[in-house]
Amino acid sequence: MTVTDAPKIVTRHLGNADSWTLKSYVDADGYQGLRKALTMPREEVHEEVKKASLLGRGGAGFPAGQKWAMLRKAEPIYLVINGDESEPATFKDHMLIEQDPHQIIEGTLITAYTIGAAQAFIYIRGEFAKGLERMTQALNEAYEYGAVGKNIFGSGWSIDVIIHPGAGAYICGDETGLLESLEGKRGFPRIKPPFFPAAFGLYQAPTVVNNVETMSNIPWVVMNGGDAFSAFGDNRSRGTRIFSVSGHVVRPGNYEVEMVKTTFRDLFYDPVYGGGIRNNKELKAFIPGGASSYWFGPDKLDTPLDQDEVGKLGTMLGSGSIVAMDETTCSVRAAWRLTRFFHKESCGQCTPCREGAGWLEKILQRIEAGRGREADLDLLLDACDNIAPGLTWPPKQTTICPLGPSIPSPIVSAVRMFRDEFLTHIKEGACPHGS
Repeated sequence: MTVTDAPKIVTRHLGNADSWTLKSYVDADGYQGLRKALTMPREEVHEEVKKASLLGRGGAGFPAGQKWAMLRKAEPIYLVINGDESEPATFKDHMLIEQDPHQIIEGTLITAYTIGAAQAFIYIRGEFAKGLERMTQALNEAYEYGAVGKNIFGSGWSIDVIIHPGAGAYICGDETGLLESLEGKRGFPRIKPPFFPAAFGLYQAPTVVNNVETMSNIPWVVMNGGDAFSAFGDNRSRGTRIFSVSGHVVRPGNYEVEMVKTTFRDLFYDPVYGGGIRNNKELKAFIPGGASSYWFGPDKLDTPLDQDEVGKLGTMLGSGSIVAMDETTCSVRAAWRLTRFFHKESCGQCTPCREGAGWLEKILQRIEAGRGREADLDLLLDACDNIAPGLTWPPKQTTICPLGPSIPSPIVSAVRMFRDEFLTHIKEGACPHGS
């Protein structure tokens, strides 16, 4: 097992008393990164973030510094922080919003200064009631402290930050769906191109959309330098990252670990992290990067937490959600429940997602209920192939946003890895693992 000596970066304040308050944050040198950034030319701050090789922590993994550099040369520029964490079994952003809102605000302010934003928005999932309350309280404290508003810390730079609660739609995790919602419309994702947010984002102005955890890294990067951040991890996956470990582990929770130097086996079995599989059961399979990722079997446990390495094996680290499934897990039921989630959360804008998800859910429900036919397995894969042609990773786009082509991932994983289990459901009319 490997527990590296990498420092905690985004979770370093969480053990402090009342970590969500201004006093606690300032006592831990909070807002010093902002003070430092305001004494630096914007280009220097940007350069430090590029040196850090900080990949976005929201799922797509696009380098933050590169995203900032893509902004269309026009004014005004907007910054939007995506806190609409909705992926099943993903709960890292929720924790940061509740436990360390000032770190998010400071990262937002540094980023806004660097890109020359006219205004910043923090979009938070509406169900995060406590998180919304604490973020609002933190923003009010930051205004009183002089970190937000006019003439911040006497620098001559001014900006306002707005907190916007969402209505609880998974589709608003897509950056363009989020922007539509922020504009007061239904959260329908936009067609890209031409509507890449860096070119035509909020109110058709150039916009940067970054994830909550991405923002939480920025103060540390500014204070310690991009090279210090990139000294941890390897390849393109640098620094540390929070992974939400859940499922059949002894110690489910959020764990900040060093990228690449840590493996899935470490996360599941090291007593510092997951602590092993519950009740001494055997691991059957695991989801490596959220509901929309292809599953891994136990033979992939020693794969490093490296975005590119995981990608080469046909799936992704995605949202940072890693779910362990032990030997008692019904793969049919697991695939059905995930498909049911995607069907429910489809915005309905694109036919493959709106209709295909419903068809797939009905077939899986029929098999799970013991009324399936052997032909259903080929039917499932055929329908999946129509939604994501080739059934490869990354999936080919047949819809406006990635939700549609993500639907086949759990189904194809389950059928390919546990076909005999599906056949048992069909032939015996019951689940071999019981109800």
